[in-house]
Amino acid sequence: MTIFSKEEKAAMRATVAEKKAAKEGADAAAACDAAIAALTGTDKELAEAFHELVAENTSLAAKTWYGMPAYADADGKIVVAFKPGSKFKIRYATLEFQQAATLDDGNLWPVGFALTKMDDADKKRIAAILKAAVGV
Repeated sequence: MTIFSKEEKAAMRATVAEKKAAKEGADAAAACDAAIAALTGTDKELAEAFHELVAENTSLAAKTWYGMPAYADADGKIVVAFKPGSKFKIRYATLEFQQAATLDDGNLWPVGFALTKMDDADKKRIAAILKAAVGV
């Protein structure tokens, strides 16, 4: 009986490596860039576009989280991560907002968005969500 898939195990190993690298003073932004560079096809295109949107619309710091491109607030808490579809063999990438994101809207609000393409309208919508997530 397998409790975790090989992809989930790889993500756990990646987070252990990230914590070790952080203790050694590694460049977290460079690790994020490398994670994006390692992607292929649509995942890479979407990750690059999302990375630009984060840089243009927030002051979040790029890093990796479970081996995925992620963006943290000044306290180091992950606000949002880009989960490539290929990482877990699913048909779409996702933008996954974490506890530090200020998207609260009553008793129910979305924290994840499936992403297959990104046109100009999508970029505007994502930029607005990013700004809300960081309280801008």
